[in-house]
Amino acid sequence: MIDGLVSVITPTYNCAKYIGETIEAVQAQTYNNWEMIIVDDCSSDTTQEIVKNYSDVDPRIHYIYREINSGPAIARTEAMNIANGEYMAFCDSDDLWMPTKLEKQLKYMKEKDYAFTCTAYEQIDEKGNGMDRVIDVVHKCDYNRLLLDCPVGNSTVMYSVKKMGKFEVPNIRKRNDDALWLQMLKKEPYIYGMSDVLMKYRIRNNSVSSNKFRVIKYHWILYRNIEHLSIPRSMFHIGYWCAIKILKIK
Repeated sequence: MIDGLVSVITPTYNCAKYIGETIEAVQAQTYNNWEMIIVDDCSSDTTQEIVKNYSDVDPRIHYIYREINSGPAIARTEAMNIANGEYMAFCDSDDLWMPTKLEKQLKYMKEKDYAFTCTAYEQIDEKGNGMDRVIDVVHKCDYNRLLLDCPVGNSTVMYSVKKMGKFEVPNIRKRNDDALWLQMLKKEPYIYGMSDVLMKYRIRNNSVSSNKFRVIKYHWILYRNIEHLSIPRSMFHIGYWCAIKILKIK
């Protein structure tokens, strides 16, 4: 473990259209003591060529190509296992960080002595245009609160590896980030949110996560198979999630 180093965890799959911009947003950080670990889950497009154009000239970027497609959870876990940083931050391969993201979030964590944090973020469309929507944070979120609707943007999260250690991402196709935060909240009681908007989350047409009805089955897997909640409690949480995400009651 290297003191002060932030390991940026980026699984990718067929993201040639966006990943160059994502890498450049990390390279533009005002805090430059980072490494970026990109694990490619057997892409069939030009992702490999694009990433290598960056990693060949920037030694902070580490690229691993998986020969067998195993899903984002496996790719994310592999990147986390390789990471050398005192801190770990997550950045999906189509999202973008604001230039001061690492600097501001690290300062916040150190000043408050927080081990596990996230930030507010804004939504952009496939072309990177703003959608005039900012997703705020819950400033202090525990396990039970996160179960309700997971008010945490994956690409905003940073945590202290020194304080919390490393984790294995539960192996489900979608909601594996939520499952990871729940695992982490069994060790650290709270994830603290910064109100600063430090990430841009890309909404892509026809993605699984953009179709909320298709995501419901992954919530059931998360609640029943991974968190082992009772059937009534699982049904309650799915009903609550449907109400606020699909029916927009809240």
